[in-house]
Amino acid sequence: MIGWILLGVLVLFVLYVIAGYNGLVRYRNWAKEAWAQIDVQLKRRHDLIPNLVETVKGYMQYEQETLAKVIEMRSRLISGSPVERVEADNALTGTLRQLFALAEAYPDLKANETFLRLEEELATTENKIAYARQLYNRTAAEYNIRRESFPTNLIAGMFGFGPMELLAIPEAEREAPQVRFT
Repeated sequence: MIGWILLGVLVLFVLYVIAGYNGLVRYRNWAKEAWAQIDVQLKRRHDLIPNLVETVKGYMQYEQETLAKVIEMRSRLISGSPVERVEADNALTGTLRQLFALAEAYPDLKANETFLRLEEELATTENKIAYARQLYNRTAAEYNIRRESFPTNLIAGMFGFGPMELLAIPEAEREAPQVRFT
């Protein structure tokens, strides 16, 4: 009788370990999928930028430095670790904002249909990137919580499940913008 009880406890323990392991694998893969969605949107933005630069070049002869920065940031966007790529993405976002602010000084450019379409597509892509980042952070946080919670943390330790890094806002973007009416 004691043998059956011990066997039953052992079977329950093995089933728990299997369920815990499979849960960690599921969350880890969801987080990888969420990162892949960020990657897809970064690639979409990467592909839109040359069209934007070519459209703007004809109008902004005096803003070549800004265009060069956009091209440089674009090239940094497709290589490196996920964290480096997100940093490059943040830098590119700032440079694109600068480019669109400069576009205000060129009425012909602002009226150009191609420019307007590209500007709208980039804005849509920015929104998709923001959503994909939120999804990644939520999924990675759920994975980390599961990985660190007892007794799943024992299973995570046995099988080498490491923590996932969350995407953070750069320090420069944490301050509220100053609004002044003159």
